[in-house]
Amino acid sequence: MIEIDGSQKSGSGTILRLSVALAAITKEPLHIFNIRKKRRDPGLRPQHLEAVLTATRLCNATIKGASLGSEELWFEPDKIVGGKIKAEIGTAGSIPMLILTVLPMCIFAQQPVNLTITKGGTDVLHSPTINYIRFVLLPTLEQMGVKSTLKVNKYGYYPKGMGEVTLEVQPCTQILPYKRTEFGKITEVKGISVCTFLADRNVAARQAKEAERLLAQHGYHPKIEVVNDFSNPLQKGSSLVLWSLTDTNVMLGGDSIGEIQKPSEKVAYEAVKSLLTEIQAKATVDVHLADMLIPFIALAEGESEYLTRMLTDHIESNLWLASTFLGAKFKTEKHNGLYRITKTQ
Repeated sequence: MIEIDGSQKSGSGTILRLSVALAAITKEPLHIFNIRKKRRDPGLRPQHLEAVLTATRLCNATIKGASLGSEELWFEPDKIVGGKIKAEIGTAGSIPMLILTVLPMCIFAQQPVNLTITKGGTDVLHSPTINYIRFVLLPTLEQMGVKSTLKVNKYGYYPKGMGEVTLEVQPCTQILPYKRTEFGKITEVKGISVCTFLADRNVAARQAKEAERLLAQHGYHPKIEVVNDFSNPLQKGSSLVLWSLTDTNVMLGGDSIGEIQKPSEKVAYEAVKSLLTEIQAKATVDVHLADMLIPFIALAEGESEYLTRMLTDHIESNLWLASTFLGAKFKTEKHNGLYRITKTQ
């Protein structure tokens, strides 16, 4: 049985999510304690609990300690079967974070996975937006041989949530390494600006227009899709995701979400600033993608390598867990103002 102290490194839900995923993949029983110990409200919150329960359904695991507020969990996985699975968060808890829990498991399932996640938040604070997952993470993983699709059925925001998505993942026989060491030249910048039941205020259009204006000041002329969404009458909200592509096949992303009394122009400013920070650093993955990719490069055959502008707590947590569960060897070093993360043979 693998013992994980959840108060180590970031002390966050990241440790819980990735520990459960890697335990399922390696078929190793897991005991994790001090869950989210460094957070203001430690233990399992609704989104963490549903992530664990969804993982349990995917691999027919035996589980103990899976209750709200629990700081200790025992998880004994069986085979990752896959098939049609449903998850229901019941709050504005992050749907993208639940996806990040089960996605590594899905590619090792015995059959394709069709996962519908309901009553959650697609675009909430302290989480990647659903369109970041859809347009940045999943296309990157496709380059590594992971085939998946993500459909947004309903957008969901704080405080009511009520969002819904469907994720489909095909089993993968071989995960390819990911090597990006040269930034290259930007060939295009794209984006998607979404508002739900705010079309009368032109929120999505205003977010897009301001992002276009700000990016033009730096010589970029983005193609931003404007979506006036009416999928969720219970919760208004908005989001903006931007991403850039280079001639060396580097993809960088940045996003922001709307909030009550937060101008559309500020949403645009935040998303543009996030993207430009990565571009100006000439990173080959953005700081969020850098931690999300770690379990996948750990599972890939051969050496992977990329450059990120900083080593976050989440990156360090994921490196630690990938080494603990998979025996993967990593090297991090400073390189021309960036950090080179290498998964060695």
